[in-house]
Amino acid sequence: MRSIRRGDSGPAVAEIRSILVGLDLLDTPSDVFDDATDTAVRAFQQSRGIGVDGLVGDETWSALDAARWRLGARTLYHSVTNPLVGEDVRALQERLLEMGYDTGRADSIYGQRTARAVAQFQREVGLTPDGTCGPNTMKALRRLGRKVVGGRPQWLREAEAFRQAGTNLMGKTIVIDPGHGGGDDLGVVVPEGPLRWTEADLVFDLAARLEGRLAAAGMRVHLTRGPQPAQPMSGAERATLANSLGADLLISLHLDGHENEDAHGVATYHYGTGNGLSSTVGERLANLVQREIVVRTGMRDCRIHAKTWELLRLTQMPAVRVDLGYLTSPTDRDRLVNPLFREQIVEAILAAVQRMYYPVEIDVPTGSIDVRQLRVALSSPRSA
Repeated sequence: MRSIRRGDSGPAVAEIRSILVGLDLLDTPSDVFDDATDTAVRAFQQSRGIGVDGLVGDETWSALDAARWRLGARTLYHSVTNPLVGEDVRALQERLLEMGYDTGRADSIYGQRTARAVAQFQREVGLTPDGTCGPNTMKALRRLGRKVVGGRPQWLREAEAFRQAGTNLMGKTIVIDPGHGGGDDLGVVVPEGPLRWTEADLVFDLAARLEGRLAAAGMRVHLTRGPQPAQPMSGAERATLANSLGADLLISLHLDGHENEDAHGVATYHYGTGNGLSSTVGERLANLVQREIVVRTGMRDCRIHAKTWELLRLTQMPAVRVDLGYLTSPTDRDRLVNPLFREQIVEAILAAVQRMYYPVEIDVPTGSIDVRQLRVALSSPRSA
C-alpha cells in the first residue's frame, strides 16, 4: 500500500485516527492527517519498535490493525493460512499463562500452541475442547482466578533450562543482531565535518567484534546481516531467523538519537508487557548487559525496560535489545567512534553472556570477570 502521511485525508485516515483515539494517543476522530496525527503515529511506532517516520505503511498499518482488538470483541480461532493477530490474542495468552496453561511466549499470534492451551482449559471446565475462544470460553475465563503461584511455568522452564545447560559457553548458540542496515535504512545518521557516522555501520562493527570474541570463547555465533545487505529486515524477520537457528540467546545492538543533544546514555530492553508480566530470564540478561556496560565504560545508566517489540516478543529464546548510547550526543559519539571504546562494550557484553550461565548462587560481582580468560571454555567462575 502507498504510505499514508501528513497532509492526506479521507476514509483511510479516519480509520487510522479512530484506532489512535482508542489507544488514547489522540483526543478526537477526524479524516485529516494533521500534525497531531503525525505525532501520535510516531509515538505508536516507538512503542511497537517500528521505524519512527510518521508514515503509515504496511508494517505500521498491520500493527495498528492488531492493536485495535480487545479480548472478547471477536471469536478467536486457529487458522493455518491466515492466523489471527492482535492485542486480544496477547491478552488471552497472558491470561492462560497466569492460570498455568502453556501458550509459549505471548506473541499475539493465535497459533496451534495457543489453540491447544485453550482446548485444555475448555476440557477442564467442561466445555467442548475445540480450541476456539468464543463467548462461553470468555465467561469461564472471567469466572476463574489464577491457578498457578510462585512464577509462570514458561519462565520457570526457561530458568531451569539455563541451570541445566552448565557454565561453559562451549557449544551454545547466540545470535547477534546489528540493527538497521539494508537499502536506505541506516538508522541514526550524524554528519560531522567531513565525516558521516551511521548507526548501521557502527553497530555492525560492534557485532563483528563481538562475533570474534564469542566464537573464541567456544560459542556458535550468527549475525542477522552482513555489512551491506540489499534489503532491510523487520523485527519479525530477524526473530524468525533466530528461531530457525535454534539460538540460546539473542542480543540486538542499536544506537539512539534525539533532537536534544544532551540526551545520552545506555539502555537495555527485554520482553515484558509493562504491567509486571516479564520474561524472567530475558530480564536477567538485560540486567547483566546493562550493569556490565555501565560499570566497564562509565556510560550514563538509562536502566532496563520491558517492551513488546516484535524482536523481543516473537523470539523463542531470551532476547534483549541494547541501545548503546546516543549518536546525536557529542559525549556519546566521541566515545562510540573510538574503536578502543567499542572494544570495551564488546568485553562488557561478553562478560554478561558468561554470567548468564552462572547459577545465581555462584555469580560474581559486576566488572570482575577477566574476559581474556574466556578464550577457553570455563568450568567454574573466575574473576580478575
